[in-house]
Amino acid sequence: MRDEKAEPPSSSSFTWTNFFSPFTKWDVLLGMVSAFHLFMAPYTKVEESFNIQAMHDILYHHHNIEKYDHREFPGVVPRTFLGAFFVSLLSSPFVVIMHLLNLPKLYTLLAVRLVMGIIMLWTLRFLCIQVKRKFGHQVEKFFVLLTALQFHLLFYSTRPLPNIFALCLVNLAYAFWLKGSHIATLRCLIFATLIFRCDILLLLGPIGLLLLLTKAISVTQALRCGISTGLLCIGCTILVDSFMWRRILWPEMEVFWFNSVLNRSSEWGTHPFHWYFTSALPRSLLAAYPLCFLVGLEPNTSRCSSATLTHRPPAYCYFHSMFSNLSINKRAFAIIICPFMSQELRFIMGAIPMLNLSAAVAINRIWASPMWNFSGPYRYWNSSGRCPGTPGSCPLGPACSDYNNRRKGSWKWVYLITILLLLVSLGCTTITSMASYENYPSAYALKLLHQRGLDPNQTLDQWVHIDTFAAINGISRFCENNFPWSRYSKEEGITIQEFRSRNFTYLLSEHRNIPGYACLFSVSGFSRVQIQLTFPPFQLVKEPKVFVHGNMRSQNWQHKDWPGCE
Repeated sequence: MRDEKAEPPSSSSFTWTNFFSPFTKWDVLLGMVSAFHLFMAPYTKVEESFNIQAMHDILYHHHNIEKYDHREFPGVVPRTFLGAFFVSLLSSPFVVIMHLLNLPKLYTLLAVRLVMGIIMLWTLRFLCIQVKRKFGHQVEKFFVLLTALQFHLLFYSTRPLPNIFALCLVNLAYAFWLKGSHIATLRCLIFATLIFRCDILLLLGPIGLLLLLTKAISVTQALRCGISTGLLCIGCTILVDSFMWRRILWPEMEVFWFNSVLNRSSEWGTHPFHWYFTSALPRSLLAAYPLCFLVGLEPNTSRCSSATLTHRPPAYCYFHSMFSNLSINKRAFAIIICPFMSQELRFIMGAIPMLNLSAAVAINRIWASPMWNFSGPYRYWNSSGRCPGTPGSCPLGPACSDYNNRRKGSWKWVYLITILLLLVSLGCTTITSMASYENYPSAYALKLLHQRGLDPNQTLDQWVHIDTFAAINGISRFCENNFPWSRYSKEEGITIQEFRSRNFTYLLSEHRNIPGYACLFSVSGFSRVQIQLTFPPFQLVKEPKVFVHGNMRSQNWQHKDWPGCE
């Protein structure tokens, strides 16, 4: 089988063939894992609420902005509508078909999330193409494998968070950087910073400075790129978002002022400085976490140009210097971001692809027994990246490290540990996926209410109140149903005693007992993982999270058989 060779950096411009070239089995693997997460956990939580509600309103309310969710619940800080508009535009043909088939809104939610996932995976594919081109197909395979065995990146890939919109552009920036298109790299990062996530500035700054110091671009080029791209981005976001929010607005500037200048994000909780390195990165990277630091070990590249090496070695000799800078950038990004950001894992999502690439290079070195100088000179590289013979026939003689490394018993342990790390990643991802399915109790409660409370002879509207806890744990406007389920309220500030005087037909609440209402059923949600000595060695512990109540003055539900909340 032909072995693809790595190529030196190229400054060639972008071509669409990079996106539309035939899919590989590795693209299919990432797509299948992402789709699995989508259909296992189709609902969304509060962090995705703005863009999800915006997509719903764009698709269903169109130009009637006064009916949009953000008019009633604007949130702590405003967000841009540009990402929601883009995904809604691509999703609209599917939504029209679903409307003609009279399918529930839940299918529309799946459609918009599927489109979001396709966008994300397409940018990741472009990055994979550049990884393969620069580091070889083996590194690409390990990069995809590590990504597929992790939970967070592909789980969030279909979720329209501002961080994920920004990550799509960051993936493009990484790919253009590896491709040698430095101006395109800056444009992607500027776009992500000014429109979706202002904290990408902490990534744009070091990368831009590195490009200047290495003379990859000139100061004039950087200024021209920054000013033109910046004005275009700011103009677009102000034009669209000012119209949608009904005031002159640049959303990310307000977010920057709120989070960084006023430091108000800390009001939502903080963690110790080391939290990113002792919790966030280990959970998000899994096996890649210890491996990504191995790429920083400087190989002895002085022999790469040796006359004894009649064939060119892999891309490590060419790209190690550049890649070390990339790896340092990602760690610096995690260090710098700590004082400014509220402590949530999704805020460092932009670091994951490059750290995975670091780990993929390290695994490839281990797996192919490459240029680790354990016992003598580096091995002789042939066109397929392997030592062509035994110590008797190798030009380097008995010092051939390919032979010596594999002869050493300790090398087998390196293989074993690497395989064990990958299996641990698979196990952790499996557990986390199972837990995530149980993490949207209010959405399951509303779906069950729609099924059990449906009466074909019903002529009156059913008025459902959704409290704050239920609203942030799985329910969006996509979960709402048609008549008679045509009235939903998320009114806040109602005390438990006040509900007695209200005319709600049903309540979705975190409280088990509410005066004037009977508890009809409850839905349990994920609580914790319990280790046990039997097989399987773990158990997901669930507890009641959401309680559905019926108004005692209403006759609509009393003739039905409800399981109760005992």
